[in-house]
Amino acid sequence: MKVLVLGAGGKTGGAVVQEAVAAGHQVTAFVRHAAAYPAPAGVTVMEGDATDADSVAAAVAGQDAVIDTIGGKTPYKSNITLEDDVAKAVIAAMQRHGVRRLLVTSSLGEGDSIANAGVFLRILMKTFLRGSTADKAAMERDVKASGLDWTIARPAILNDDPAGGDVRVFDPATGEKAHKISRADLAAWLVAQLGSSAHVHRAVAVASS
Repeated sequence: MKVLVLGAGGKTGGAVVQEAVAAGHQVTAFVRHAAAYPAPAGVTVMEGDATDADSVAAAVAGQDAVIDTIGGKTPYKSNITLEDDVAKAVIAAMQRHGVRRLLVTSSLGEGDSIANAGVFLRILMKTFLRGSTADKAAMERDVKASGLDWTIARPAILNDDPAGGDVRVFDPATGEKAHKISRADLAAWLVAQLGSSAHVHRAVAVASS
């Protein structure tokens, strides 16, 4: 499968690129600064602004799926719209080129996954993460209304631990608290969804513990 990864220069995006390559996919990494990106062997690199419709459309053309891992770097600012702006550009490009499969990363605590969030995360969402919380909510609304074959991953707190291979989907109805997940495990879960329809048109909380 031909897969475009947005945010490939970040920690999560980088892990997704490596996982997708290992799974045998043809990967294109979309990054802001190509010269600073250490591309794995066999990966096509495209440079551009992920909020720019023309740049994103050029990258989406010819792909089979898109994985969007972009996250804002100033989550405390109340006026950030980065993730929503990227989603709008990606959705328009996919609709234009007939690409159906979209996977995006959001965060535990969005939507009904608030039931799976602990007290500490709930406090963070209202304080330090207040800007990104609103941005992710807007992004999720756009993705759900896109008409694409989308999946939204809402990971628990991310860390750089090695992959453990024990990712679970948490059901909001149970109220069970999700705590953490490594970027490597999140990447493996996202790439696995490329060959699965189990979570199409679903926004799911994912964690290892």
